[in-house]
Amino acid sequence: MLEFWFGHFPTPYSGDASKQAMWFKNGAAYDQQIFIQFGVDYDKAVNGELGHWVDSHRGRLALIILLDQFSRHIHRGSAAAFAQDETAQQLCIEGLGAGDDARLHPVERSFFYLPLEHAEDVEKQALSVRAFEQLVADVPQEYRKNFESSLSFARAHQYVIEQFGRFPELNEILGRESTAEELAFLASGKYSFL
Repeated sequence: MLEFWFGHFPTPYSGDASKQAMWFKNGAAYDQQIFIQFGVDYDKAVNGELGHWVDSHRGRLALIILLDQFSRHIHRGSAAAFAQDETAQQLCIEGLGAGDDARLHPVERSFFYLPLEHAEDVEKQALSVRAFEQLVADVPQEYRKNFESSLSFARAHQYVIEQFGRFPELNEILGRESTAEELAFLASGKYSFL
């Protein structure tokens, strides 16, 4: 599963360029493939049958990917896409405490921290930004550009949560009423994460 998601790392600090579209640009094109290949694993993770994966740092990362990223592919366009966010956030926080993230490739660390970026919680957002700041600091200058971009996105997510306490962009899909301020914010087109 991790090989499918990450491919091969060309250097100790850079990711597989062939995976960029799946991660950031055209993820919907991979929804069916992810469902077919990993839907059973996802269901097992949701049902708590893969809890033993946290016994290794790579297993914890795989569980985070299943619950935070693959959920968004398998359930795109529905509230179920976000139903495992809190579980993924807890896995991330526990993994940070165990030092699991420090044992991963920097690109893997970016995805390890993403559940915190998805949190509708100010403290988790602050932890996300700190984690991404440390990641940038840990990477040699010549490889920092992509990681600085990740940090910028983390700060943008943090800003939205500091302003609204939630992501207004998710209100409709989660069946929440938007405030006038949120509607104005959405109309501005700034900070779109979906």
